[in-house]
Amino acid sequence: MNSENILTIKNLSFEYDSGFSLKNINADFSKGEKIAVLGSNGSGKSTFFLNINGVLSHHHGSIFYKDIEITGKNLDILRRNVGIVFQEPDSQLIASTVEAEVSFGPINMGLSEEEVKQRVNSSMIEMNIESLRERPVHYLSGGQKKRVSIADILAMRPEIIIFDEPTASLDPVNCKMFEKTLERLENQNITTIVSTHDVNFAWKWAERVIVFHDGCIIADDIPKNVFSDSGLLKKANLVRPVLMEVCELLAVRGIIAANKTVKSISELKEMFL
Repeated sequence: MNSENILTIKNLSFEYDSGFSLKNINADFSKGEKIAVLGSNGSGKSTFFLNINGVLSHHHGSIFYKDIEITGKNLDILRRNVGIVFQEPDSQLIASTVEAEVSFGPINMGLSEEEVKQRVNSSMIEMNIESLRERPVHYLSGGQKKRVSIADILAMRPEIIIFDEPTASLDPVNCKMFEKTLERLENQNITTIVSTHDVNFAWKWAERVIVFHDGCIIADDIPKNVFSDSGLLKKANLVRPVLMEVCELLAVRGIIAANKTVKSISELKEMFL
């Protein structure tokens, strides 16, 4: 993984009229990182994403994209380089057909017709939606809309992609397809941030876990350290991943080493074959 820092957040605060706020958020994101963001509904995850994507303008603190400080005048830097796939596709999809939808971002980036075509085709193949090219967006199923919304962002090729509950409307086959997409993004050294309630997915996939609670970041560490902190899990209303508990049980019985970390079922199977 490239350790180049591309996004820095310093003492960021944001407040809605309702009173809910982000409070003194500090975080750095490096090129190629795989980060899971956890926290209960209303903990501040989505508000944080909208601030670092440039949809919302932070009230206090600083955001730096590489060496550029983001202000109200250059929010387009974040919007071009930090893509977000929303939890509800209908809040993102605006065009009449699938092809027009996936084309919208690249066209507005001022790319050539040939480059737009190449990006659209590549993204549609990536998300297995080529057969939907001429379909009206509003006639698609929830899972199809989710795949189109992901293709939207892939076509813009940002350096950071945020997925807000990306598998919420996907069946198991498309969930596997999404995991393959994450693998390809990793191979392209794109920073991926995935908001999820699935601790088992976070354990399997992420190399870093950030936990939000009441508008604050209360943990930012490797998965093993986060999920070993029972007090933290209770405060954030989280549970431990199943594989972590299985490995601890096997270690107690002397079947595997006490410090062994197993990330997937396939990895566990290989240990006993």
